[in-house]
Amino acid sequence: MNAKPFYHAKSTLERQRSFIDGAYLENQSGDTFATHFPGSGNKICDVEIAGQDEVDTAVSAAKKAFETWSRMPAAERGNIIRRAAQIARERNQELAELETLDTGKAIAETSCVDIISGCEVMEYYAGVAQTLHGQHIDLPPDAFATIRREPIGVCAGIGAWNYPIQIAMWKSGPALACGNTMVFKPAEQTPLTALKLAEIYKEAGLPDGVFNVIQGARETGAALISHKDVSKVTLTGSVDTGKVVMAHSARDLKKVTLELGGKSPIIVFDDADIDNAINGILAANFYSTGQICSNGTRVFAHQDIYENLIERLAERANGMKIGDPFDESTDMGPLVTAEHFEKVKSYMQIAKDSKARHVCGGDTLTDPSLDGGYYVSPAIFADCTDDMEFVEEEVFGPLLSIMSFTDENSVIERANSTDFGLSGAVFTQDFSRAHRVANKIQAGIVWINEYNVTPAEIPFGGYKQSGIGRENGLQSIEYYTQLKTIYANLGDIPRLY
Repeated sequence: MNAKPFYHAKSTLERQRSFIDGAYLENQSGDTFATHFPGSGNKICDVEIAGQDEVDTAVSAAKKAFETWSRMPAAERGNIIRRAAQIARERNQELAELETLDTGKAIAETSCVDIISGCEVMEYYAGVAQTLHGQHIDLPPDAFATIRREPIGVCAGIGAWNYPIQIAMWKSGPALACGNTMVFKPAEQTPLTALKLAEIYKEAGLPDGVFNVIQGARETGAALISHKDVSKVTLTGSVDTGKVVMAHSARDLKKVTLELGGKSPIIVFDDADIDNAINGILAANFYSTGQICSNGTRVFAHQDIYENLIERLAERANGMKIGDPFDESTDMGPLVTAEHFEKVKSYMQIAKDSKARHVCGGDTLTDPSLDGGYYVSPAIFADCTDDMEFVEEEVFGPLLSIMSFTDENSVIERANSTDFGLSGAVFTQDFSRAHRVANKIQAGIVWINEYNVTPAEIPFGGYKQSGIGRENGLQSIEYYTQLKTIYANLGDIPRLY
């Protein structure tokens, strides 16, 4: 950490506003909400709510900016996005500390992953911008057609609270590279770092109005996605929120990308490298305090290694350091808000009251130094059944469910017995079995002997109720562009009548 940190657990900030058309804009209503530090519950600052007037202003600015940004040479667009990523890298520690202040995520995570991974995506699409192309089709004897790939227009981005700045980068990078403009609304629980990204884009030379940030909760989001001049909506959030967004967007057939929830399976066979499996399972359940949509919270372990795996997982989980997220030695910080804290605690109690074996954790921490914070210990429950409430539903907290199996086909069927389909994993050293099982898991991304690694080059998204469309990779270009066919006739049109 820097000798003089930018932010710390007791930081307070001045009132924050929406960033529209290249500048901070005071709202008309004067209405605000407060954002708090999850490690203590202390208020960080007030944030002005964007009402209909501010939403209209932001969309209007984005629509106007689209006319010039979409016609800018791709190399220039790419250079601006690349410069923004470089500035973000230079300001990594500042951004990481602000992210930790707002989310409660351990500084060891935010300083090494959150901003850097977002920069990698921006840099990737900065390079992709110049590769976008159409197609020419000969239609002898006297015609041909061209297929143009064109930007969609104004994109509405709705962020989630678990990776605020990374999600803003993931959405704005491809959108802007393709020639679109964006109005981004961060989650009201974590509103701060998206504003810094807007500042960085401006510093990098992005024209005013191309990337705007509006603040608020459900009402602000509804006004944005319902706006007649918004052409595409991209959301990261819960399944319930996704359904609402899709319903709003359907009214005028806006294009939609949804990255939603998950209840992902991890299947560990008896020949797996047990150390790698343990590392993967712990990361897939307790990283970011378990608040990751792709987490592998349903662990299926082969009967022959079942008890050994449980014992070693518990030993490692009990050794994790839970506490102040600004302490670089902290492994797991608090949950994001008081409301979410109560939700996760209720699932912990449901698990404790069930017939599952309580292996460890799931307790509220009572250390006086953590007073007021939203801390729980990492929980492991064994001997679970597939129909238990906390096994079926997305907890979005540090709660690991582990179950045994003996048969490959039956465990695949159990793994797929869910309304979700975001991700999954298989741990085995049998090459054929690894791919056979991965092919059969109904999920948008499946890891073999790994978990939660999502480079910019590969697409990320879900099956079933885990979402629509993909983020990252070349595949996301399909969701930020539209195709136009132009048919050219070089001869005469025959007389039919």
